[in-house]
Amino acid sequence: MTRVRVMLDYVHPWPNAAGFYVARERGWYRECGIDVELTTHDYARGDTLAHLARYEVDFGVFPSNRLLVRRENHEPLVGVAAVNQTGLETIQVLRASGIDRPRELEGHRIGYGLTPRGRAMVSHLVSSDGGDPSKVVSVESAGHELTPEYLVASGLDALFGGYWCWDVLSREVPEDRLRTWRVDEIGAPAYHSYLLGTQESTIETSPELVRNFVQATQRGFHAAAHDQPRTAALIGRAVPYQPA
Repeated sequence: MTRVRVMLDYVHPWPNAAGFYVARERGWYRECGIDVELTTHDYARGDTLAHLARYEVDFGVFPSNRLLVRRENHEPLVGVAAVNQTGLETIQVLRASGIDRPRELEGHRIGYGLTPRGRAMVSHLVSSDGGDPSKVVSVESAGHELTPEYLVASGLDALFGGYWCWDVLSREVPEDRLRTWRVDEIGAPAYHSYLLGTQESTIETSPELVRNFVQATQRGFHAAAHDQPRTAALIGRAVPYQPA
C-alpha cells in the first residue's frame, strides 16, 4: 500500500473536496493500492503549492493562476486534472446601489484583494461591458470572507471574488437584496478555478501511481455529483461546524 498525502485548497474541507472524500470512503483508492491522507495547509507555511514545492505532500489542489506564476518561475510543478471546469468567482452587488450591469460599477466602491490578477479581472469585466475601469473605486478587502454579510456590513456597493458555489450561499441576507454575476457569464476568459497537481518528478518516477490516483479521484467526483445526499452527509462529518 502506497501512502499518499493530499493537500486541499482551503483552511478546511469544502465541496471542492467532495470527490476525494467519496473516493476514499468507497474504497476506490485502496483498490489501487493507495492509502490517502487528506490534509489542509498552514498559512504560516504558505499555500498548497508551497507545501507541494517542498515535497511535504504528494498531490495538492490549488488555483490555476497560482500554478501559472510558479511555472513562470520555472518551478517543476504541474496540473494533472481540473477540479472545476469553470470559473467560480462572482461580482456581487447590492440592488439598492442601482447597479444593473458591470459597466455601471463606474463611480462605485467594489471590494476585493487588490492583487495584479484581481485588478486585471475587474478591469476586464468592466471594460468588456463597455465601461471605464479607471472610474471604478477599488477597495482592499483581502483577508475577509467575501460573503453577502460582509458586503452589507462593509458599506461597499459590490464585491469581486466570492464563489457562487460557496460564499454567496447565505441564509442571512435575502436574495432579493443582492445581484450576483458569475464571471464566466459576463465576459471573463474561460479558466479552471482549481486544479489537482503534483511534482514533475512524481509523474516521471511514478506514472502509474499518478494515473491510478487521478482515475479513482475522477470516479469519486462523479459519484459525489450522482448521490448528493450521501455526499453531503459525508462532507458534514468533515466540517460539522458548517450548515448541511
